[in-house]
Amino acid sequence: MIELTIGEIATVTGGQLINGADADAVITGPVEFDSRAITPGSIFMALPGARVDGHAFCEGALRNGAGLLLVGHPVEEPALLAAPAETTPEASNATAFEHDSDGYGAAVLAAVDRLARYNTDRLAEEEGMTVVGVTGSAGKTSTKDLIGAVLRTAGETVAPPGSFNNEIGLPYTALRAGRSTRFLVSEMSARGVGHIRHLTEVTPPHIGVVLNVGSAHLGEFGSREAIAQAKGELVEALPSDGVAVLNTDDDQVSAMESRTAARVVRYSTSEAAGQAGQADYYATNITLDEVARAAFDLHHPHGEPVHVHLGVFGVHQVSNALAAAAVGMETGISPHTVAQALSEHVAASANRMDVRTRADGVTIINDSYNANPESMRAGIEALAYTSGGRAEASSWAVLGQMGELGEEGTDEHSELGEFLGSRGVDNVIVVGNGVNQRALFESAKSAGINTRLVENIDAAVNMIDLELRPRDVVLVKASYADGLWGVAEGLLASRRIGQTEGEN
Repeated sequence: MIELTIGEIATVTGGQLINGADADAVITGPVEFDSRAITPGSIFMALPGARVDGHAFCEGALRNGAGLLLVGHPVEEPALLAAPAETTPEASNATAFEHDSDGYGAAVLAAVDRLARYNTDRLAEEEGMTVVGVTGSAGKTSTKDLIGAVLRTAGETVAPPGSFNNEIGLPYTALRAGRSTRFLVSEMSARGVGHIRHLTEVTPPHIGVVLNVGSAHLGEFGSREAIAQAKGELVEALPSDGVAVLNTDDDQVSAMESRTAARVVRYSTSEAAGQAGQADYYATNITLDEVARAAFDLHHPHGEPVHVHLGVFGVHQVSNALAAAAVGMETGISPHTVAQALSEHVAASANRMDVRTRADGVTIINDSYNANPESMRAGIEALAYTSGGRAEASSWAVLGQMGELGEEGTDEHSELGEFLGSRGVDNVIVVGNGVNQRALFESAKSAGINTRLVENIDAAVNMIDLELRPRDVVLVKASYADGLWGVAEGLLASRRIGQTEGEN
């Protein structure tokens, strides 16, 4: 964050200084919503939570060195009191908190949004910082990490930790950008139409990447067309001298070309699309190693193809890497530097296609951070490929539910069971007793797979570890709320890890 006085922050945010807050005190940021993470000179934003109200931790934040408290209602300590938020049903902040009936959290977030926008604008105008926005139904976090790896070869890059892609995470990330930051990567998610538009108003992008339009959050949007409408808000926000990076393999994404004033570049995993002139960046000669890490030739508009050998897992990462390559080269990074950055990158966000091999040869694919129909299928493809290349190895899919699918949820889980059968998965362990888990269990069982239903993580770990054989492969995947990374951690803890795939 650029250096500002508390008085300047009050002016930017429209807030009121209370209890003797020093208007001349200098703040260097960043912002934190956890008082335990406060460092000297940072801003503590007091947000309401499901169990506790952040305002109760103001005194502790000051003890930890907070330079400024940003609050939604009066407190006893010196602070900046945020102005009441003027939210609309479209704005992310309007529905940010289930326990914010008084609007205190929305007021604080509105102030943080204004500060993040001010910080972003100043850095773009004075330091030439470029903002890259990324959205899509699946793959946002993996692609954000790949983009970050590429852009860091050209200068300091700020990108979200993990999946900080909502109305809290986006300004939180933006306020980590400072005078030396050359690139800010903003990952953008949505729960409804208008949410991404709101996020683009906080960090206006110069480059926008749309990966795909799938079934994630279908229960909230109602249709794939509504999801496409929301995702396209990113390219609508681009300036005429900006760049829209679109996945031509997805018809809904390709159609967004008509919704932007920016220059459009397209990418594809299809050689035919590239040769037909339908893609500016495309892959040929795609191969996979024994743990489903892809290698390919990257074709681009800037010279001869370059070879890439990814350190992240799954053939779906080729598409993500093409998007990252397009961003890098469109900012002026050389093709060889882009290829090297992509090849050297390993998984950066926890529980995202994190592949580890135990000392006894059992491989655990931990992709438990989130799940939707598209990412589930990608994970299962990686499982089937990896186990299929190992003699006498069995494949295990430890799965929970895919959340936020609405009325389509039961059908999607049933279809997933059929997909598991079509890919020859040997064993399925379904964790949980919900309607969706039971639909998945019944479907996988009907597909002829050895399928079992367990109540919790401990039961899953105990059952699987008794039956695992050397060189077996285990996929662990579910929506975030299920917390199935506990299964991966339990299986890894039960043997000494011999090696970690993809780590240097």
